[in-house]
Amino acid sequence: MMTEKCKEDSEDCLTICLKYLLFVYNFFFWMAGAGVLTIGTWTLTEKRDYLSLLPSSTFAVSAGILIFAGSLVLVTGFLGCCAVVREQQAGLAAYFSLLLLIFLTELVAGILACVYYQRLNEELMQNLNKTMMENYARPGEEVVTYSIDQLQQDVRN
Repeated sequence: MMTEKCKEDSEDCLTICLKYLLFVYNFFFWMAGAGVLTIGTWTLTEKRDYLSLLPSSTFAVSAGILIFAGSLVLVTGFLGCCAVVREQQAGLAAYFSLLLLIFLTELVAGILACVYYQRLNEELMQNLNKTMMENYARPGEEVVTYSIDQLQQDVRN
């Protein structure tokens, strides 16, 4: 009887420790999601001027993936915290399913970043020269002129 009580107490202690460990992990996971969302939003808003210099939408899609992943992490982190606090098995199952989805999304985003980084740089350089020759300071091409001016100021600073 005494050994059963000790065993129960140690299992309760282990459960409580795991609960708090998962809660702390979830907090850092949530903070990372907020960071990814912030970077994606910043990229899309601050670098929007360069979109007119690129013929493809690779840059905008990359920023969109960051925003989606960050939002998904925030929602998942919140769901995970609620599931841990309330000790809901269905909530924990949904939490781990969303963690798997996030992992796959981040894997795809990482692969795309590696694959398209060089392509994006090459695309920018090739089209920058062409765009400057054909559209810079021409009537009706104010957006392109502004984008090139912004790019030159950013590089200079």
